[in-house]
Amino acid sequence: MSGANPAVFRRSRRQRRVSQFLNTTMRHLLDFMQASWVPLRLRKSLTLRMGLTMLISTLVILSGVGLYTANSIRDGIFQERLNQLLVESASRAKTAQSRLDQAPVSTVEQVQSLAQEVVTSITTMTSGGNAPSVLILRNPNETSAIVINEIVTGNSRETISPELRQSVEKKTGQYWQSVKLTDAEGRTFPGIAVGTALNLPLAGAHELYFVYSLADEQANLNLVMQVLAGGGLALLLLVGAMTWVVVYSVLVPVRRTVRTAERLAAGDLNARVLSQGQDEMAQLADSFNKMAGSLQSKIDTLGQLSRLQQRFVSDVSHELRTPLTTMRIADDVIFDARAELDPAALRSAELLHDQIDRFDAMLADLLEISRIDSGSARLSFETVDINSLVRKVIADNDSLAQQVGCEVVFNPPPYPCTAEVDTRRVTRIVRNLLVNAIEHSEGNPVTITTDTSETAVALRVSDHGVGMTPEVTSRVFDRFYRADPARTRTTGGTGLGLAISLEDARLSGGTLEAWGKSGYGSSFRLTLPRQNGTEMGPSPLELTDYVEPKLEEYQAQTGGEDA
Repeated sequence: MSGANPAVFRRSRRQRRVSQFLNTTMRHLLDFMQASWVPLRLRKSLTLRMGLTMLISTLVILSGVGLYTANSIRDGIFQERLNQLLVESASRAKTAQSRLDQAPVSTVEQVQSLAQEVVTSITTMTSGGNAPSVLILRNPNETSAIVINEIVTGNSRETISPELRQSVEKKTGQYWQSVKLTDAEGRTFPGIAVGTALNLPLAGAHELYFVYSLADEQANLNLVMQVLAGGGLALLLLVGAMTWVVVYSVLVPVRRTVRTAERLAAGDLNARVLSQGQDEMAQLADSFNKMAGSLQSKIDTLGQLSRLQQRFVSDVSHELRTPLTTMRIADDVIFDARAELDPAALRSAELLHDQIDRFDAMLADLLEISRIDSGSARLSFETVDINSLVRKVIADNDSLAQQVGCEVVFNPPPYPCTAEVDTRRVTRIVRNLLVNAIEHSEGNPVTITTDTSETAVALRVSDHGVGMTPEVTSRVFDRFYRADPARTRTTGGTGLGLAISLEDARLSGGTLEAWGKSGYGSSFRLTLPRQNGTEMGPSPLELTDYVEPKLEEYQAQTGGEDA
């Protein structure tokens, strides 16, 4: 026996749909994993990562196992049926040849009738739908003058390929080939065509073909594939559900710990994680609770120290008020009689007067900081015109500007900038910003700009002095911070002015921001809501009026050097 390539069963429509579903699902999963917005979700959800990983892994494993199992079952069923059909067709061909050799015929009609009887006996030997289609075809190489009509049962003449006929023409055995059959309803199913040489009396060499249908085997294979696909889908859903249950049950304590950590971060120091059992999750909860207890103890200790420090600063500031008042009275007497003093004593009286003023300002700043830290600061809001407030502050510090040789330029809009503010605190903010700008202006003009919108009012103080580096800008509101400790101060400040201004802005519901550029100057922008307790919105002023010079302007300023 010899044969062509192994037969391949036709996949049923349902099997193709299952295969297409698996391929589509895999493609969608891969597209989902590669989407630009997925990585963020995957990083945030361990359940999603584990679920997708298990589903994809299970799908790949089931697909591989299913394909291997289906191919093995298909090849096994086909090979077993092929062996049966080859033995059966060989036996029928031998019986037919024996009957033809023993029959006495002398005419063409007798040969035709004998061949038809042989075909009929072969088809009637098998009952039911498993009876093969039988064909007797004349060998193209036969030269006998006796020619009979081809005998064909069923619609199987077109299934015999030229390649199979060429193999049978060799007359050296049995040959088979996988074929595709079509029923009356147009449905296709696999089959096997087996051919062998046949010698008819008088007519000479012919070819005998048996065409067997494998529809029953295909139906059985389809049933097996449906069972495998259904079982695989059920297993996939089961694995997904089990993965979700397991991961969810494992992550419940983790989520509980996360929520507790968020409560701790929000200030609830009494938050604790519920600890159940003795497994790793329980150990995690116990360790977290110990950490939370330790943090609470440390924070309570630091809170007590902070309260003691605030009380100390407040008490010392208040206690210093009494001797300072006495020193102030004595200083006023001495300073008023300074015209009668000799030059050395006069210089001492002036120094004493200046230092007592500085000491008084320092105590006032310390008291204000202690009130802010203790949360006892009180605000009194009233509707005022910021432009009028700025003009008053400029007038109060006119002597300082003249002493430094600095011109203060005020650029108000042509309309009022009214807002509901604490006049005392806003005045202090503007005064601190203006004095700070005059101190660092290097004699250049200081510009104050105001503007308003429907929800906010803003003020910007800009100087064109030494400016600030990014490091200085980030720390300019720190208490007692000085960018250049060796720099001589005209007003003898305490180093708390900008820190107090920032706290005043926050208490008023606004913001205070700083910008600086070395060699150009610096800007401070105060933005406040127009009505107390309402949304402030964006500031109506830019943080700075600085514009980066173009290359031509820069080269003109630097004498044509490269930027």
